[in-house]
Amino acid sequence: MGVCLAIDIGGTKIAAALVRLVGKHVEVSERMQIRTPQNPDAEALEKALSDVLKHFAEQFDTVSVASTGIIRDGILTALNPKNLGDLAFFPLYETLRKKTDKPITLLNDAQAAACAEYLAQDDIENFAFITVSTGVGGGIILNRRLFTGTNGVAGHIGHSLADPNGEVCGCGRVGCVEAVAAGRAIAREAAKWQSPCEPPEVFERFRAGEAQAVALVDKSAKAIANLIADLTINLDIQRIALGGSVGLAQGYLGRVEHFLAQLPAIYRPQIVLAHYAQDAGLIGAAWWAANCEKP
Repeated sequence: MGVCLAIDIGGTKIAAALVRLVGKHVEVSERMQIRTPQNPDAEALEKALSDVLKHFAEQFDTVSVASTGIIRDGILTALNPKNLGDLAFFPLYETLRKKTDKPITLLNDAQAAACAEYLAQDDIENFAFITVSTGVGGGIILNRRLFTGTNGVAGHIGHSLADPNGEVCGCGRVGCVEAVAAGRAIAREAAKWQSPCEPPEVFERFRAGEAQAVALVDKSAKAIANLIADLTINLDIQRIALGGSVGLAQGYLGRVEHFLAQLPAIYRPQIVLAHYAQDAGLIGAAWWAANCEKP
């Protein structure tokens, strides 16, 4: 493939880079990052994307965008609009088409990250990526192909049920994994403490053995362990890569493995830490541009 301008739209930042893939060899260059417009209207997000395209003008052959949310028929929306700064509807494809005549591909950011992380694996058929960050998302590789589903919803595993008596999730359902395990959920609970703090300090207290912090991190890790078990038994997943700011926090994987160890062996796939970290969405977007089935 030629050079792909990969763009990763997140809830707080928009990252972009030029990506070239040759087999499993990855070259990422000219990275840039800007802040995602907060509580944006369509005009603000359009301007941000226009600025990115202008920055890389004449340097790319294709454009591929990985974004938080659901992309259906070129429209960007979300199960949980909070993850898009409350922007629940955005004509992503048409916005880009007005700015460039290059081929354009679109997919969910966690699906893109799954594609990138699959590149880092050896010869397996079925694989999943789970990101535990502000929200909880994922991507699923079945029979060596990314499974997106008819409506682009596949991989929104953070909206699986974790606790039917739990908090209301941003999607409107009660007790989703995201409402129990995500960074936003950890922040919500830690804000109620006598000595409140943000998630990074929660993990500092967790590693120091503070009982309240240990219990909160364990609540998150147990929900993710059960999500992994569900994916494994339903889809015959062989390996899972765990990423995201919470998923990669020191000590978190150990707690997930602790809770998985209490389950029968058939529910326990191999778990590895995400390999590409912040570049996963960019690399996966470029991979999708080269490998998706064009209409």
